Amino acid sequence: MIYFKFPFNEKLYSTDENFNENSVNFHSFDGLSSINFNGKIVEIHPKNFDKTIISSESLPPDNNQSVPETKEEYLKNLEKVIEVIKENQLPKLVYSRRKIFTDFNIIDLKESFKNLCNSYPNAFRYIFINGENAWMGAFSEVLGKFNTTTHEFETMSLAGTLPISENWSEKEIEEQKPVSSYIRNILKKYSENIDESKTYDHISGNIKHLRTDFKAKIKPEDLDTIIQELHPTPAVCGIPKDFCKEKIKSIEKFPRELYAGYIKIKTEETVQFFVNLRCSKLYQNSVHAFVGGGITAQSNPEKEWRETELKSEAVLKNLVIL
Repeated sequence: MIYFKFPFNEKLYSTDENFNENSVNFHSFDGLSSINFNGKIVEIHPKNFDKTIISSESLPPDNNQSVPETKEEYLKNLEKVIEVIKENQLPKLVYSRRKIFTDFNIIDLKESFKNLCNSYPNAFRYIFINGENAWMGAFSEVLGKFNTTTHEFETMSLAGTLPISENWSEKEIEEQKPVSSYIRNILKKYSENIDESKTYDHISGNIKHLRTDFKAKIKPEDLDTIIQELHPTPAVCGIPKDFCKEKIKSIEKFPRELYAGYIKIKTEETVQFFVNLRCSKLYQNSVHAFVGGGITAQSNPEKEWRETELKSEAVLKNLVIL
């Protein structure tokens, strides 16, 4: 079972398994696993959605008794990350953690998803339950969007995070620059003409990011190769990509699973790829909110902790507890 909404689109969609189509795919961060929803993408009327049963009692139990990373552990590990960055002269490395919420008896998943949709109208929003896996999320970062008619490919550089009321500092500006360079250099290999926007503020709920848009005409047969080169972008991994992926695996307390992976949605007109950020894994007795931040040599560990706390609110503040 999956329900989702596209950015700036309040129509609700699901998949009709009576059709033999591979329409929705969730890819893990490490690229080693995926969860696939077969069937044609169909619109769901709100009244029909209200009649559906999405019960938290049908969720898998969290039998691992996972202990979240404490603030002290996070700050200590962040110091290690900053040392690695300085020793290897890295522009950026992304470090993440899980915030585990257990203070509830039952969650109204249907109303929680409605809240999430209302809070983030400019985001891709989804909820799914698939056997032992149940996830919910809302995020704005587009890894790629391909028009099957015009062959135009769009993507974005999205990095740096602050509360809406604060002003950008050199740290956030420098954090976003290598993400843009990374995307620009990949697209140059597949297209002669690349349109690049000015960098501007991208608002997402209670926080904002720095964003630069890219457009290029590509060959359809190059689409999957471009996506594989883009993922994981410096916004969710770091530079250089392979080195940072190995460091992430060795330093982070939990595997990322679907967090910072990507979602592929295929329709007749477009193939869209969304980065799976601001997401949570759902259990009967706990909710695991995945949050992270781009770390540079100038990063302030205390400020980075506050940033992850802000990001965790994306899903947690929208939960309806019964």
